[in-house]
Amino acid sequence: MCFLTITDGACVETDGVGLDAGYRYRRLAAELEGKIKGGQYTAGERLPSLRDLHRRTGLSVTTVAQAYMELETRGLVEAREKSGFFVRSLIKTALPPPHIGEQPVLRPRKVLVHPLAESIISAIGDKKMTPFGAALPDCRLLPSRQLAASARRVAANYFTGGGLNYGPLDGVPELKRQIAARSIGGSNGGGIDEIVVTNGCMDAIQLCLRAVARPGDIVVTESPTFSCYLQLLEELGLLALEIPTDLDTGIDLGLLEEALFGGAWRRNRVAACLINPSFHNPLGFDMPVDRRAELVEILAAHDIPLIEDDVYGELYFGATRPVPLKCFDRKGLVLYCSSFSKTLAPDFRVGWVQPGRFREQILRLKFNASIAQCKLPQTILADFLENGQYERHLRRLRVALRNQMSNAVQAIARYFPEGTRLTSPYGGYVLWVELPAGVDGVELFRLAKVEGISIIPGVISSGTGRFAHCIRISCGAIWSERMEDGIRRLGLLVGGMRTPGDGRLC
Repeated sequence: MCFLTITDGACVETDGVGLDAGYRYRRLAAELEGKIKGGQYTAGERLPSLRDLHRRTGLSVTTVAQAYMELETRGLVEAREKSGFFVRSLIKTALPPPHIGEQPVLRPRKVLVHPLAESIISAIGDKKMTPFGAALPDCRLLPSRQLAASARRVAANYFTGGGLNYGPLDGVPELKRQIAARSIGGSNGGGIDEIVVTNGCMDAIQLCLRAVARPGDIVVTESPTFSCYLQLLEELGLLALEIPTDLDTGIDLGLLEEALFGGAWRRNRVAACLINPSFHNPLGFDMPVDRRAELVEILAAHDIPLIEDDVYGELYFGATRPVPLKCFDRKGLVLYCSSFSKTLAPDFRVGWVQPGRFREQILRLKFNASIAQCKLPQTILADFLENGQYERHLRRLRVALRNQMSNAVQAIARYFPEGTRLTSPYGGYVLWVELPAGVDGVELFRLAKVEGISIIPGVISSGTGRFAHCIRISCGAIWSERMEDGIRRLGLLVGGMRTPGDGRLC
């Protein structure tokens, strides 16, 4: 038998005489598959050419080509015209999905900021940490030079043409036109006149909550949900009604209707529903179109405003962008929020809201809070978008994120112990990891922080105490040996903490 070693030079088939070609190409395919799953070749990486493997293995070019075709059939590689063979992203093939967990009692709860919040924020902001915490793009993935060119083009007029004065309360018209143009076919908003530019997406969400709710009101959220939503609800004196959320289909619409018709709103008013339907943070799902329409219809029947966070909507891994909930809005009850923070320029803090029937309330609150918003970042972004560079950037960013997530998924499958379960996101930045029995996410966070690794413990994604055995991993950083080693060390920590059990943790 000949072992075809493809990393240490050529292999002479000393005892391969008489072996049929089928055995040889399958043997090579198996070795390549092992190296892909072992991390020697990472997602998006170009594999050795046919001629290179011919020289290194002694096999014919035809046999090598058959091996690559076999790997294509297995979904491990893809051929690119005139470029060769590349490792495919393998997000959906590594580990079983997390358990949904037992249904909690549906009741509104006062939200309390988790005691770890300050420590988590500190770890996320520490540049020395291996960055699995913050859901942000690596700066090397952002179009810095193109944005700098836009800044140079607009700066002269800004500083000499009256740019230092206050701008329009609802945002720079040039930017609003670009945002409205990008929403064609995917929104049911009122165009440029409805858009209100905000200080990022979270600012848009807090303005929406303040516009539709008052202290003591109930806000329906997904469970688990983005932890900053819960902190914001606490700051505003609102109650959270968490509805269990499926890994594929999103918020449980049956339980939502039960809550709306049942006792949840007898003593307190259900003021809004806060939803992240596209590449949900932290579960990563893309809510199916029919369920999106049904969700809007259910809430509209009760005249309940729906606040939609679509900050990840542009970061899809499939062929098309998800249809926003706003597209199904017929009564002006969907308040659509998004920003450029996850795709283009986090530090610019430029977001926007299409608030439907609540526009005047939003403008009043915005004026009372800040009077105006800096025009310079808005104008730079408007110039960048007008020059047609955004879509090209997004295509590259989506590929990079998909590959980074694939590499993280495969590394978790390699290094985490048996009993680990993992989501298979359709886009965005984050992975939701259910840890083996006996492993506490908060304790893992503390141990990882000592090791110089930032993660997010799952317990802060709910006010119910659920998800204590889950963590969130961000895949925004470019994959490297440092990132690989970070996952390996996390796996060792998890392995040292686990105890026997049935694995039903969340």
